[in-house]
Amino acid sequence: MSKSKNTPMIIMAFFAIYVIWGSTFLFNKIAVQELPPFMLASIRFSVAGILIFILCKFLRIPLTITKQQLKNCIIAGFLFLSVGNGFVVWALQYVDSGLAALEIAAQPLVILILMRVLEGKKIQPMSFVGVAIGILGIFLLVSQNQIIGDENTLLGMAIIFMCMLSWAFASLFVAKADLPSNYFVNTGFQMFTAGIILLIGSLVIGEEWSLPTQWDSAVQYSLLFLILFGSILAFTAFNYLLKLVSPEKVATSTYVNPVIALILGWLYLDEQITTQSVIAAMILLTGVYFINTKKKLVLFSRFSSKKS
Repeated sequence: MSKSKNTPMIIMAFFAIYVIWGSTFLFNKIAVQELPPFMLASIRFSVAGILIFILCKFLRIPLTITKQQLKNCIIAGFLFLSVGNGFVVWALQYVDSGLAALEIAAQPLVILILMRVLEGKKIQPMSFVGVAIGILGIFLLVSQNQIIGDENTLLGMAIIFMCMLSWAFASLFVAKADLPSNYFVNTGFQMFTAGIILLIGSLVIGEEWSLPTQWDSAVQYSLLFLILFGSILAFTAFNYLLKLVSPEKVATSTYVNPVIALILGWLYLDEQITTQSVIAAMILLTGVYFINTKKKLVLFSRFSSKKS
């Protein structure tokens, strides 16, 4: 099926990774204030994976996959979810949800650099400009004493950067890996295996588990949203897009995610939005635009034409 015929599905998938994922920072922040981070992430992904398997059985979608596909699902689930998401949840104990989303807005920059290092892809002049602007935006973001005064906040932001590296590597891996052709099956195996890995990690570090009946209602609703919408719907849309469009285009969700997260964090968690954060956001997202734009740098184009 051609991309043009898939256009409505592609639009809905982008809405899911733009808006729904932007709101997951709020719900993760609410839940992690009461639940241990790896326990929270483990329950979220394990339950989501099981529900996807049940849905596949109901829709008569075969769950049979090859050993290589299972291996690739485990690798992708580990990189995307166990590390790329599980440790973000951990970092949200110390970092505001909007600030975390804003830092993750630099994801296209990380993907671009990894594509250059691992795949030898040439970096276009506009992308060089985007990298420089993006670095400036990150500097303005992390140089705010009123927000980054606590050493735990700095640790949390460092952990989030590690998650960005893991997520970027996974994006490149998934784009070429042999994975189940059905997006529900693909997502289900990634979710379930990541949930098991997080469960093991939670038990190893001695997190204290509790029953859902012991949780506050806000935590219960937050986890339900994360499972149904943030995991099953949005992550399936994410895997769907990675097979139809380039990793750089999928990473443009970082244009919208921090805006949604900043607004929701300010509205519902009274998180601080400083003038410098707003400026940093504008600069950082401008850098992301330059990285993803297909337009040529005018001066470079003129120079190249004269040279030729």
